[in-house]
Amino acid sequence: MAVTSLKQGPGRHQQILREMRKEWTAYLFLAPGLLLFAIFTVFGIAFSIYLSFHQWNVLEPEKPFVGLDNYIRLAQDRRLRGAVVNTLYYAVVSVPLTMGIGLLIALLLNNRLRARGLFRTLFYLPVITSAVAAAVIWKWVYNGDYGLLNYYLLKLNIINEPLLWLSDRNLAMPAVIGVSVWQGVGFQMVVFLAGLQAIPQELYDAAKVDGAGPVRRLRNITIPLLSPTMFFLFVISMIGALQEFTRVFLLTNGGPLRRTTTVGYLLYQKAFKEFEMGYAAAISYFLFAMVFVFTLLWWRLTYREIEY
Repeated sequence: MAVTSLKQGPGRHQQILREMRKEWTAYLFLAPGLLLFAIFTVFGIAFSIYLSFHQWNVLEPEKPFVGLDNYIRLAQDRRLRGAVVNTLYYAVVSVPLTMGIGLLIALLLNNRLRARGLFRTLFYLPVITSAVAAAVIWKWVYNGDYGLLNYYLLKLNIINEPLLWLSDRNLAMPAVIGVSVWQGVGFQMVVFLAGLQAIPQELYDAAKVDGAGPVRRLRNITIPLLSPTMFFLFVISMIGALQEFTRVFLLTNGGPLRRTTTVGYLLYQKAFKEFEMGYAAAISYFLFAMVFVFTLLWWRLTYREIEY
C-alpha cells in the first residue's frame, strides 16, 4: 500500500479517507480474516473474562455474579493442585527428553549419509500424523493383553508379566510422555538441523586444525551457536506441554486416580462434564498465568546468555 505524507489540518481526515478508498480492495481481502479473529479470538477472550466472574452453570437458568470467588476457589481446589503437579511432571520430563533425542538425530543427519532425506521424512512423519490416529495406534501398542510393547518386552525377558501401561497409576504418565516424545522429536530434529546447517563449516575446520575432538567441538562450537535455536524450541515446547490435553484425553481420559489429569484436562472436565463454565474460565486464566510467568522468567534468566 502506498504511503503518503498527510498534512496536518482540518482536511487531514478527509485525505485519510480518500487514501483508504483508493486501497479498498486490500481491506476487502483482510475482512474475512479480521472478522474471524474478532469473533473467535477477541469476543472469545472478552466473554471468557466475563464468565470467570459468574457462577455460570449451563443447566441452570440463573447465572449470578460472584466477583472473585472463582479465583479464590482456585487456591482451595485440591484437584487443581494435583493437576498442576501432573502438568509440571509431564513438562519437565517430556520437553528435555524430546529436545535431547531431536538434537542427537539432527547431529547424525547433519553428516553426509545415504538416504538422508528419507530418514528426515521418516522421523518427521509422526509430527504430521493426526493426534487421534496416533492415539488409536498407541492404545493398541500399549494394550495390556495383546499389545506389541508387552509382546516384545516379554520375548526379550525384560518383564515377567504383561504391564497395564495405561491403567497403572505409575505407568500411565510415562506412557503418555512416550507418545509425546515420539510425536515431537521430528519437529525438534528439523529445527535443530536448520540451526546446525547455519553454523559455518570453517569453525569446525579451524577447531580440527587445533586438535579439538568431536566432544570438544560439540561443547565449544555447536552448543553455544545453537543456543538461540535451543531457547526457541524450549520455550515453545514448554508452552505446549503446560497446555497438554489431547494425548491425556485420548489415551487415559485422566488416568487412574487422576494421575494423568493435567490442568488442560481439568479445565475440560469442569467446562464440558460438570458444566461449571465460570470456574473453567478462571482455570483457563490460571493456566495462562502459568505459561506467561514461565515464559517471562525463562526469558529473563537466559536471554543474556544466548549467543546470536
